[in-house]
Amino acid sequence: MRTDRRRADEMREVILQRGAQKFPAGSALIEVGNTKIICAATIEDRVPHFLKGTGTGWLTAEYSMLPGAAAERISRERANTKSNGRTMEIQRLIGRALRAVTDLSAIGERTITIDCDVIQADGGTRTASITGAFIALVEACETIYTVGDVFPVKDFVAAISAGISNDGEKILDLCYEEDSAALADCNVVMTGAGELVEVQITAEKKSFTRAQLDELLDLARRGIDELISIQKDALGRELVWRVGRIG
Repeated sequence: MRTDRRRADEMREVILQRGAQKFPAGSALIEVGNTKIICAATIEDRVPHFLKGTGTGWLTAEYSMLPGAAAERISRERANTKSNGRTMEIQRLIGRALRAVTDLSAIGERTITIDCDVIQADGGTRTASITGAFIALVEACETIYTVGDVFPVKDFVAAISAGISNDGEKILDLCYEEDSAALADCNVVMTGAGELVEVQITAEKKSFTRAQLDELLDLARRGIDELISIQKDALGRELVWRVGRIG
């Protein structure tokens, strides 16, 4: 048993709630164990200069941790200062993950901005952000979709961590305590079709083998299948039916 008494292949409890905020085009609150994140999608009728006149839109993401999200206060990143390296890495990951399942030509010359704000952190904030932000993205795209056109979201996408514990066991969905002590930590982003969007894996204390990597990917796939099932329950039948819809 793990520190929180889960089985090695067991995820933390996931709660995914649509419509967490009133004003964004789409929003969600995701809770993965003690990690809690608000995800919002805003649509603007403009695109970066390199896309003007192309008929193609853009999707970008921003990520932040609120001051009270961790045991020690986190300093705010001011708008007039550069984000730290970790923040930049995570928000780029979120953007890449969502663009992988978005038909940017179907949103027209608009920009969708995804905001992920961590209100409580206990490991897995980047993976939970992707999983929750997908709900906000689908909700937002519904507001600009015209029946008979291509729905901008082509497939589901979710993310989860897997790792090798200090005693060599393969474990799914690491909390902070497990992440900080793991021999290897792997973040996996995958579509509903089972295609990989991104794999981030690092040996922390000891190198790992190709066979161990394959085991971690198989473990992550099972977790992502479960997350996508939770996403479908949160969206409801009508929006699930929209995803991948052409015409």
